[in-house]
This record gives sequence, structure tokens and C-alpha cells, in this order.
Amino acid sequence: MSLTKVDIIDSIYEKIGIPKKDCVRIVESIFEIIKDDLDKGNDVMISGFGKWTVKSKKKRKGRNPQTGKELMIEARKVVTFRPSQVLKGEVNS
Repeated sequence: MSLTKVDIIDSIYEKIGIPKKDCVRIVESIFEIIKDDLDKGNDVMISGFGKWTVKSKKKRKGRNPQTGKELMIEARKVVTFRPSQVLKGEVNS
């Protein structure tokens, strides 16, 4: 099962006890800050958790797996995530 934004909001509500409306605004604000910085091309690093990085992919040849027809895949940006050593340790313990 995936952790959703609603699950995060509910967890904050249960742990801190502030009104759900405030929890929603906090979570939305955090995600907006992260998205804005990534959109500017900046890395986002949360100590003890990990780092998001925007990488550019060049235009390249590709193939449609259903038809076998060759096509060009346009240049684009992708977001990658690299977990911190702390997070890796928590997951693997």
C-alpha cells in the first residue's frame, strides 16, 4: 500500500493535534516549496532523508515496443531521488 498525501496529513493531525485544515496547509506548502525549487533547477536536500535532483536527458532514438517502429524521444528533465545513509539504515534495519 502506498503512503498518500491524505495519510501524511492524518499522521500530522494525530501526532501534533493541530486542526486538519492547518495540517493540509502545512503539507501543501511543503510540497509547493519543493516543487518550486526543483522547477528552478535547484536540488532539494532534507538532512537525514534524501536529495531530489533535476537531471536533463538528451534527445535520443527510441522504439515503440508494440509496433517496433523507431521514433525520437525528445529532450526532457527528470527528477531523481537519492536516499540519505540515515534513511537507508532505517529501511535496512
